[in-house]
Amino acid sequence: MARVFRGEWRHKVDAKGRVSVPANFRRVLEAGDPDWKQGQNPNFVIVYGDHRRKYLECYTMEAIAEVDRKIARMKRGSVERRMLEHMFSGQALPTSVDETGRIILSPALRKKIGITDEAYFIASGDTFQIWNPETYDDVVMARVDAWLDTMPEDFDPLTLLPDDDEDE
Repeated sequence: MARVFRGEWRHKVDAKGRVSVPANFRRVLEAGDPDWKQGQNPNFVIVYGDHRRKYLECYTMEAIAEVDRKIARMKRGSVERRMLEHMFSGQALPTSVDETGRIILSPALRKKIGITDEAYFIASGDTFQIWNPETYDDVVMARVDAWLDTMPEDFDPLTLLPDDDEDE
């Protein structure tokens, strides 16, 4: 299994759209880029297509290759395949982390998710997301809090995980 992203950070975005990627996220990007070598910049893909999403989804090269393989197995010419190709190939930006650990978010990407001077990075398994910090609090944390409020006080989220023998 590939390394996964963990954690959350807020980073300043400068006037040119440059923002630092959290250091431990960069290590996962390096591990998830089969072409990466020491001293080089890791490549990854930012998917921005779904107009309903208020964030950018960032995939390692290995993770996006897995999505591409699954799309390629779909029926050629089907509406579903064309829509997924559109979202994951057409509305996606191949990019890399620069020598200083930063990426550039174009004005269009910043406008799409409402980022001005700060970006919120949150791990999401084999991807990470970039949000406007206030939007994240309003959308995701409100949803998480509402869901948790429906659970008993002694609820343990680990009970939702499958038993080990179900993984095989």
